[in-house]
Amino acid sequence: MDLEAVRTFAAVAQAGQFQKAATDLSLTQQAVSKRIAALERDLGVRLFTRTPRGAELTIDGQAFLPHARELLHAAERAAASVRTGRRPLRVDVINSRGAASGLMRAFHHTHPGIDLDVLMLFEIETAVTALRSGAIDASFRAVAAPGRPLPDDIASVRVLDEPLQLLTGPAHALAGAKSVSLAGLAGYRIWMPGIVPGTEWGAYYDDLVAEFGLTIEATGPNFGSDVLLDTIADTPALATFMGEHTRLVWPAGHDLRRIPVTGPTPLYPHSLLWHRDNPHPALATLRAHLATTTAGHDTTGTWTPHWVTPR
Repeated sequence: MDLEAVRTFAAVAQAGQFQKAATDLSLTQQAVSKRIAALERDLGVRLFTRTPRGAELTIDGQAFLPHARELLHAAERAAASVRTGRRPLRVDVINSRGAASGLMRAFHHTHPGIDLDVLMLFEIETAVTALRSGAIDASFRAVAAPGRPLPDDIASVRVLDEPLQLLTGPAHALAGAKSVSLAGLAGYRIWMPGIVPGTEWGAYYDDLVAEFGLTIEATGPNFGSDVLLDTIADTPALATFMGEHTRLVWPAGHDLRRIPVTGPTPLYPHSLLWHRDNPHPALATLRAHLATTTAGHDTTGTWTPHWVTPR
C-alpha cells in the first residue's frame, strides 16, 4: 500500500477539505485528488463524498481511518528504529546477572535520559555480525579468543577485569577458607555446565585448566544459575567459579560461600566492542562513562590468558 496515499487520505480526513489538505502537505489540489483516487482504486471503495462544505468520509472511509493512522504510526516507529539520534542504544550484555549487565545498570542510573535496549546474544560471532549489520551498537565480550581476531571494522576496549571467586556449599572441604590459591584447587571438582566449546569463555577456562592443572567439568545440561546453586549447595564434592560482580540470590538454607581466589587471582577480562563507523551519539557517551567508572586491577599477582589484550 502506498504510504504517501495513506498519509494524504489521513490529511484530507483531518482537514475536511481537499484544498486545505493540499496546503498542509505542500501539494497541489490535483495531486491530492490523484492520490486519493489511486488509493480508492487499490481498495475498491469510495473513501470520500464531496459536499458543498468540502469532503466527508464515507462509511468505508470511516472504517479505514483508524487503520490508516496505525499504518502511519507503524511507519514512523519503523523509521525511528534506525535513526541513530532517536532510537535506543542497543547493547548486548550476554546474560542478565553478569558484570556487563551491572555496568549497563550503572550507565542507565547515570544517564537516565538515554533510551536503552539490552539484549543477550550467545556467541561472539553472532555479536560481531549484529554489530556489522547495525542490529546492535555495542557488545561486552572477552577479546580476542585464540585464532579469532576481530574484523578490522570492529573496535574494542578492555573495560573491566573481574576477579573470579570459588563458590561452595557449606559441607565442601574448602567452605571455611578465607581464600584459596589456584594451586590449592588442583584435585577438586569444579562444575561449570555453562561452558560451551568454541565460546570466548570456553577458551578462557581451557587456558586456566591447562596452566594450573585444574579439573573443570562441563557435564550435564545447563538448566541455569538456580539449578547450579541448588546442586553446589547439596553436593559437598562440587564447587564452581563465579565472577566477583555476578549477582546471585539463593535461599538462606543453602549457606553458600564465596571465596576469593589468589596466587594468582584469575581475572576475567570484559571488553566493549562496537563498529568503527557507528554514529549513534549515545555510544560515545557509553564509552566515556566506562572509561571513567571502571578500572583495571594491578597486574601483580593476577592471571589472564596470554591472548587477552593488555589494558
